[in-house]
Amino acid sequence: MAVKFKGKTVLGLVEKVTLIGSKKEKKTVLARIDTGATKSSIDVNLAANLNLGPIIRSKMVKSAQGSKLRPVIEASLTLAGKKIKAEFSLADRTHMKYMVLIGQNILKHGFLIDPVKQ
Repeated sequence: MAVKFKGKTVLGLVEKVTLIGSKKEKKTVLARIDTGATKSSIDVNLAANLNLGPIIRSKMVKSAQGSKLRPVIEASLTLAGKKIKAEFSLADRTHMKYMVLIGQNILKHGFLIDPVKQ
């Protein structure tokens, strides 16, 4: 059950998210919560497996690997019981622990972060 504080849902630094594909297929994965990221990101292979897309535009994204032009898609997901439609940049995240990164564009939908929450 999701913990609430002043009407907002409290998340930890890692949360389960369920991505909803274009043909209503679903995949639940662990996602990294990143308050420093303005836009959420999803692994390009995971997006392809769920038939997410189409690409709606491209955006310059700054990361630890430098600035890069990335394609952007819109996708639906469920996070802490809330269904949200949001934009995600596509990136090769195969070398990373989490295939999905949740940024501020999703967190502004009524979420707070507690770094010690498990």
